[in-house]
Amino acid sequence: MSKRNKLQKFADILSYPNVVENYDAKNPGLVGKDGAEISRKGEWAQKQFGNDRPITLELACGKGDYTLGLARMYPERNFIGVDIKGARIWKGAGIALEENLENVAFLRTRIEQIALFFEAGEVDEIWITFPDPFLRKSKANRRLTSVNFLKHYSKILKKEGIVHLKTDSPELYEFTLETLAETDLATLLYEKDDIYSEELYLPELELKTFYEKMHLREGKTIKYVQFKLEKTLDGASSDKV
Repeated sequence: MSKRNKLQKFADILSYPNVVENYDAKNPGLVGKDGAEISRKGEWAQKQFGNDRPITLELACGKGDYTLGLARMYPERNFIGVDIKGARIWKGAGIALEENLENVAFLRTRIEQIALFFEAGEVDEIWITFPDPFLRKSKANRRLTSVNFLKHYSKILKKEGIVHLKTDSPELYEFTLETLAETDLATLLYEKDDIYSEELYLPELELKTFYEKMHLREGKTIKYVQFKLEKTLDGASSDKV
């Protein structure tokens, strides 16, 4: 992508009412349409969507394929795609505006900063779809299902909030299962190493991102893990189901 093209996309998303951005990882401030400073923490449903409906995040959303698919599937819920790459968010945000998907928004920030922008219990559910598996052991703490990230999620998810991982990476799949077995932060609810080998566990799993379609063409199997977080913001254990 040319620098000019990328700069144009950055200018475009600055004019989009469904994109909220954080420019400085050391500063929790947010900007919205036309660069106006805004606040959203604890008020996403009311201020961004004008309702009090449940919120689902898609982390490392890229172009927002899953965010858009979920929003079409569940118009009674709110969906926020989160990614640091503005040029990627530009695509999904533009499609949402073209389709008048008023239950879709995008947040441009680093995922490790996520707790700065959501109140405790403000998020009902998290989807992580085909993230970078960071295969080198030295980068294991950058995997989005590492304990460090689970702690961030626990600060914003409601009590026993659900996290979904969909991946083609056997390494990330196994890492996630090992992490869940070794920590008291979360409880495994379901896992499958080849989701299309039988009837789908959830209708949402039928949604396919650009990368998933590519992986399937290459003959890769798609894996899925669902778990709930057992810790609240103050560190107290949630009640078991």
